[in-house]
Amino acid sequence: MGDLLTKMFLGGFVRMHVLYHAVKEPIFGVEMMEELARHGYDVGPGTLYPMLQKLEEVGYLTSHAEVVAGKSRKYYRATTAGAAALEATKAKLRELVEEVLEDGPPRPGLEPDRSDDPA
Repeated sequence: MGDLLTKMFLGGFVRMHVLYHAVKEPIFGVEMMEELARHGYDVGPGTLYPMLQKLEEVGYLTSHAEVVAGKSRKYYRATTAGAAALEATKAKLRELVEEVLEDGPPRPGLEPDRSDDPA
């Protein structure tokens, strides 16, 4: 897939995926890059680490450092706000999947206004 498509659409899915794992257990960068790669996302450190930092900045993640095999490793965990944001996003994703992938009817508020159409 092209970079434009990735930036426009898949970036949100990657953030959601990261947040999902951070709700389940503490995560760290290299582990998440490997997890994302399993799902076909080619996310390098130059993309992932700023994403983790931004999610922490907005209050969705919290972090702490631990020494592992003599090296410092930063672990991230979802906050209560992050878990709530994930649940809200999952609800929106379900709605989109129903409409887009299952070709379900649009929500009533999305139907065109035909009040001006001649009968």
